[in-house]
Amino acid sequence: MIKRFFVMVSLLLLLVSACGKEDAEQTSSRAAKLQKVSLMLDWYPNAVHSFLFTAKEKGYFKEQGLDVDIQMPADTNDPLRLVAADKIDMAISYQPEVLVARSENIPVQSIAAIVRHPLNQLMVEADSAIQSPKDLAGKTIGYPTIPLDEAIIQTMVDSDGGDAKKVKMVDVDWDLIPAMASKRTDALMGGFINHEKLLLEKEGHPIRTLNPADYGVPDYYELVLVASEKGLKRKKDVYKKFIEAITKGQKYVADHPEEGLSLLMKHEDKTSPLEGDIESKSLEILLPLMDAKEKPFGYQDPETWEKVAQWLKTTKMIKSGVKAGDAFINF
Repeated sequence: MIKRFFVMVSLLLLLVSACGKEDAEQTSSRAAKLQKVSLMLDWYPNAVHSFLFTAKEKGYFKEQGLDVDIQMPADTNDPLRLVAADKIDMAISYQPEVLVARSENIPVQSIAAIVRHPLNQLMVEADSAIQSPKDLAGKTIGYPTIPLDEAIIQTMVDSDGGDAKKVKMVDVDWDLIPAMASKRTDALMGGFINHEKLLLEKEGHPIRTLNPADYGVPDYYELVLVASEKGLKRKKDVYKKFIEAITKGQKYVADHPEEGLSLLMKHEDKTSPLEGDIESKSLEILLPLMDAKEKPFGYQDPETWEKVAQWLKTTKMIKSGVKAGDAFINF
């Protein structure tokens, strides 16, 4: 009787061991089948990237058979270059920059609109005498010497009936917050309403913003997801799966913003620690600006691309031969 008992136990242990080994092999096999995909952010991880880390943490990428490596750029100029060179699969960039890149024969295309309206807005102190762009005559604007910012100011002032030649653009590099806090400049261009504005206000500097889209600049997509033309031809199905996963991630964040933010905070970069209150306010600003309404998340309007391209041609930022329709693709 005792011998029979030990035989049964041994058989049971062998069965459990075999099942465990089979489960481990199946898990390993599934992991091996995941398609590796690389994505470079536009900056260090922050609220606008919550949908990506939610898709990663919730397993939405794995559901699509993807193993996504999210990277931070060493330089903000890196993402587009690396995508074009096929060093990474995708990058988050800016709609105008995609058109500028194509004007320079860099074969990249936008595959999704992430933030659908300008975050980069002209900032002045709340009690400033500057009420509209024409009031910038004789004033100084601090900016990080980006040609696009110069084109934005030119258009805003001209459309408001001012004289852009009387505006002094001052290079403050990326020290935008100190430049405004110390009153070294009368206004800022290049700062985002969901970041620099919030930080300045937290430090006791109330800010008013003037939206470029209200003064002649097209209502452009601030952030877009970019891939290379070669990559899209080789593995279009992978990009479709990626879009499916981030769409699910964005919906989850929209429905559960606090949890979405907490998932992001798990991935903050140690060199650029996040402030929870700032990121919470940032996400509150961002969610409506990322909403495509009746269209799917990421949808890109051909008319928006055409308007931005025409504006960039008018401001001499891109060549006249650049075709807006070639710069993006909807899945």
